[in-house]
Amino acid sequence: GPAPSCVLGIDLGTTSVKAALVTGTERGLALAHSCSRETQAHTDSLEAGPQGMEQNVQKIIRALNECLAALPQQQLQRVTHIGISGQMHGVVFWKTDKGCKWTECGTGPAFEADKVSHLVTWQDGRCSPTFLSALPLPQSHVSLATGFGCATVYWYLKKSPDFLKAYDAAGTIQDYVVAMLCDLKKPLMSVQNAASWGYFNSRNRSWNTDILKKSGFPVHLLPEVGDPGSIAGRTACAWHGIPKGAKVGIALGDFQCSVYSCLTERTDAVLNISTSAQLTISMPPGFQPPEAPDPSSAVTYFPYFSGDYLAVAASLNGGNVLATFVGMVAQWTEELGLQVQEPAIYTRIIQAALAQNHSKLSVHPTIFGERHVPEQLASVTNIAASDLSLGHVTRALCRGIVENLCSMLPVQHLMETGVRRILGSGSALARNEVLRQEVERIFPFPVVYGKDVDAAVGAAMVM
Repeated sequence: GPAPSCVLGIDLGTTSVKAALVTGTERGLALAHSCSRETQAHTDSLEAGPQGMEQNVQKIIRALNECLAALPQQQLQRVTHIGISGQMHGVVFWKTDKGCKWTECGTGPAFEADKVSHLVTWQDGRCSPTFLSALPLPQSHVSLATGFGCATVYWYLKKSPDFLKAYDAAGTIQDYVVAMLCDLKKPLMSVQNAASWGYFNSRNRSWNTDILKKSGFPVHLLPEVGDPGSIAGRTACAWHGIPKGAKVGIALGDFQCSVYSCLTERTDAVLNISTSAQLTISMPPGFQPPEAPDPSSAVTYFPYFSGDYLAVAASLNGGNVLATFVGMVAQWTEELGLQVQEPAIYTRIIQAALAQNHSKLSVHPTIFGERHVPEQLASVTNIAASDLSLGHVTRALCRGIVENLCSMLPVQHLMETGVRRILGSGSALARNEVLRQEVERIFPFPVVYGKDVDAAVGAAMVM
């Protein structure tokens, strides 16, 4: 018979792009091929200075093109559906009809970013608590935070209004890719990504247009909103061998897709530690979030699929804390006149921590703050002379990352909602045995690793 059709899943992450080809088999969906490329897209912010966190969209799209060029051409030619997820909250601006340029490459037509701004990411810190408190109060179940798309637009409106005049469309990075593939005249955004921008009412599925208009917000930049899992359009031309006319799903949140790729039982909780960290449980069918958020609450309700919600403790402090610690050690060694590469430091500190089963040190690792307490930074207490080795400090730091997440969504609450096991995922957890040990020490549930928790695969599965 004819070769089976394929679904392409794409995830545009904070540090890398991943593409996954999924095919149907007699036993269900199977991952046929995948490819990942680091974007190395971080770039300085000219307007926001050191508080800004921006990425070069040209480099992200280059990494995407490299990923697709590395996948088997024969299977790309059988792709009928494309699912795309990516980092939430962030915003990129572009000029309609000029957002990209199509060129011929070795694997067929491909597009490159053209009249497009930098991506201002979820990690952006330009909107201070004072700035945010001066903005109109949203009609939303989500508290507004720095790094949220609408907050960033307000920042440009007040600090650099000329910047916005150059563009007439905006979306997340994944919305941008969908718009380019389908040649959309008006960007289309899923409820998942819209909620992550702020000023979106998930109950009536609409932007707070009246509130925004009164304050001079450029509402023409807001995308139209549709259901996660629906079709945004079709590929306007062939793309790396993928036929013209392939169906492209509305862009999704990377977190929801990661959960979708592994969560099969409502009694499972998903613990993900990658750049940031999340602990999530699914809410009962029919659950509706409160009309207004509790700004001091560490738990947010994320729109999921089919009208369901996830309760999420979304920490800004995960693998990025360990990366910062490794960077600090590297800087210290350099200042001492020595040269040690960061990957080697990472390996050594994990080995040292594995040799120290316990540390009296207490590390509260919130160097990036948290959305519900942005002013609370990191601290180290209980410092004893006996616990100052690299192993003691690393062990305490790993424990602190897990304990911080646990303080946001306590074990007691998990037990009350019927959680029976933890699904552990994420690059930081996969690479770090000390983190895994601390997870198992702190949570009184069986912990299962190795579930294929993967936003690119999840995006393909949704299709």
